[in-house]
Amino acid sequence: MPDTTNPVPVLSRIASDASCLHQALRALPAERDASALAARITDAQDLAGTALRLFLTRSRQTSRPSPTDLLLLHRVAQIAKAAQDAAAELTAALARTVENQRRQAAAPSRRVVLIGPTPQQFIESAADLLDRIPALCDAISRDRPQSPCH
Repeated sequence: MPDTTNPVPVLSRIASDASCLHQALRALPAERDASALAARITDAQDLAGTALRLFLTRSRQTSRPSPTDLLLLHRVAQIAKAAQDAAAELTAALARTVENQRRQAAAPSRRVVLIGPTPQQFIESAADLLDRIPALCDAISRDRPQSPCH
């Protein structure tokens, strides 16, 4: 039976998944594939869900949380927020990609002026947010020196 009081295995998986998703975003081709973006959005949402489930588990285990418990909960909440924000950025990239495709299809014979941030800018923002997650796991590790994050 897994030790539900030890967050290390979950944090290790979160850090690993965030790193994999970060690499996947950096490897997306210049021409955006809407279905690939949608898949990365669900990956980011899954990552946020894992962090939120860890938060719920940890918060229910302590009736009177210590300052160390509260710091852990704070860091896990930051991880969930970073993953959710990354999913939101990817969703913006998806919407912009489809909007650009629609505009280009509607005006095949003339040049289309695209305004606002590019899908690539949204994707880079998401990658930057995901890049924070392993660092947050490392911070939890420093806060709990007896149990390394990954």
